[in-house]
Amino acid sequence: MYVAIVPNRGSRPAILLRESYRDGAKVKNRTLANLSDWPAEQIETLRAALRGDKLVPAGEGLEIIRALPHGHVAAALGMARRIGLDRILPPGADRRRQLALALIVARLIDPAAKLATARALDDATAIHSLGATLGLGRVTAKEVYATLDWLGAAQPAIETTLARRHLTDGTLVLYDVSSSHVEGRCCELARFGHPRNGRRDKMQIVFGLLCAANGCPIAIEVFEGNTGDPATLGNQIAKLKQRFGLKRVVMVGDRGLITQARIEQEILPAGLDWITALRAPAIQKLAADGGPLQLSLFDERDLAEIESPDFPGERLIVCKNPALADERRRKRDDLLDVTERGLEDIQARVLRQRQPLRGADKIGQAVGALLGRSKVAKHFLITITHDALSFARDHSSIAAEAALDGFYVLRTSVPPDALDAADTVRAYKSLARVERAFRSLKTVDLDIRPVFHWVSPRVRAHVFLCMLAYHLEWHMRQALAPILFDDHDRAAGEAQRASPVAKAQPSPAAKRKAKTKHTDDGLPVHSFQTLLADLATLTRNTVRLARTQAMAILATPTEIQQRAFDLLGLKPQL
Repeated sequence: MYVAIVPNRGSRPAILLRESYRDGAKVKNRTLANLSDWPAEQIETLRAALRGDKLVPAGEGLEIIRALPHGHVAAALGMARRIGLDRILPPGADRRRQLALALIVARLIDPAAKLATARALDDATAIHSLGATLGLGRVTAKEVYATLDWLGAAQPAIETTLARRHLTDGTLVLYDVSSSHVEGRCCELARFGHPRNGRRDKMQIVFGLLCAANGCPIAIEVFEGNTGDPATLGNQIAKLKQRFGLKRVVMVGDRGLITQARIEQEILPAGLDWITALRAPAIQKLAADGGPLQLSLFDERDLAEIESPDFPGERLIVCKNPALADERRRKRDDLLDVTERGLEDIQARVLRQRQPLRGADKIGQAVGALLGRSKVAKHFLITITHDALSFARDHSSIAAEAALDGFYVLRTSVPPDALDAADTVRAYKSLARVERAFRSLKTVDLDIRPVFHWVSPRVRAHVFLCMLAYHLEWHMRQALAPILFDDHDRAAGEAQRASPVAKAQPSPAAKRKAKTKHTDDGLPVHSFQTLLADLATLTRNTVRLARTQAMAILATPTEIQQRAFDLLGLKPQL
């Protein structure tokens, strides 16, 4: 007996149960039953029974050998290939290039120590599908470290390719510096310096990040931990001019980075333009009696250009932000109150009867430690003797500083026909994009710190690996913004701002997402990390049916998972 499918002109085919038999020398067929109304599952079951297949009850005979988190791997790996991150790796053995790509993706989806990364990629101990997807098989920690070293040695060539993609002559280049603490005492680059995370008990490294105007990371450089921010600028200028071959760019950096000395000694000789800001003493000098900065100009405006003989050939753009003024006033009042209470405590120690604090040196040491923390020594009049401490607020100093609350002054060499005052303010404020990069690198996403490597090439390779992972994250965030808490309609928010000096406003769409925690089409809004966690539940399953050969099957994507892949321009694949 067998099941036959018989065409039926314009109608659907007839499905018949037939048998063949011999009539003398002839073989004939006859129909036993019409199965056209049977469900497809029953027909296939009958076919299997007629073939002699061993049938088992439903739910038995299906064996799930392994299930690995896969959706976040498919999304990150697919995006890396879509933006050509795999193609910028230098020529080499295919396995090494695949392993380097795996390290970048693994740093994004599961940042961990190199030993843990090796175990996560190894087939026998994998905790996600990245190793299996790339066909890596057996992966050892020694191989991971060798690939990391190879990737670090290729940093100049990779950064040059990224610069060629994202930077052109005349473009804005954002630059800022941060630091990360180091574990142990043997790191060649580790020094005690100015810690940005408050870990004064740990040595650190310093690194400078170059980004395109839109915040896309291009290059990163590691320095010794006691390197001052301005001292890092020369390396970046040389990189832009010599390695990237850019003749003219506009460097955007904060007031502590692009100083007068750096402008005179490095930026001007290189023929670059710049945008930075003035420090408070320079602003006070501009606002002094007879100075070019007249505060009355800002009674009805928040932006104006002025000139000063102290800055020949430069444009000075004065901005006044009332919200910033309120914040500075609040912070100063809090610091004054805390410092005054601390001085009162020291004064009580001097006046107490039992074991009083004596000696001008010891009293001064206690006062100095307090003022060093609060940074408001200039606002107090303090008198110290062998057995007395008196103090009072310097109201004239406080009033002089308060008069400039909310004011900041940008200085630039870019002519107004190339960049007007409003666009100059926007360019300087775009440094916030580098700060966001540091936040992702150091805390919420990529865990660049603490650094456990010792030799300088490997430290630099580790930092470079984290930058490449953030490069991938940046592109994914741009595509996934509609389902993230990120503002995906910044143009609408910018249109609501009365002035570039005013605080940035979220778009109406971003406000709706923040309020309802859902997108306009009803999907839940995620942070980048929770979206990766959601995607990870899309599993890659290795199954076997009734002792047949094992096969890989992908779970069915949920609605939010499918939406994420659609935004990335990808299809979920094994």
